[in-house]
Amino acid sequence: MDVIGWEEVKRFADRHADARPALQRWYDAAKRATWSNLVDVRREFPSADPVGPLTVFDIRGNRYRLIVRIDYRWQVISVRKLLTHAEYDRGDWKE
Repeated sequence: MDVIGWEEVKRFADRHADARPALQRWYDAAKRATWSNLVDVRREFPSADPVGPLTVFDIRGNRYRLIVRIDYRWQVISVRKLLTHAEYDRGDWKE
């Protein structure tokens, strides 16, 4: 799959260096993937959750949340937000 918005993720990792290895593992897996639906995603990332049209991934033991939109037809992942768990819980990202 193509991943759009990875530059923002790299900037986040500059501020939260402990997230970098887990984010890189997610990126490497996503680039190799040919997911057709959420079931396929959950084979690799069992904790991935749908939230409306978005998919939320737990990163680094649930310390961070990566929020993406996956276009299965075109095999494109668009990064929407990357938040700490506390920022995610506030729910501002849903607006």
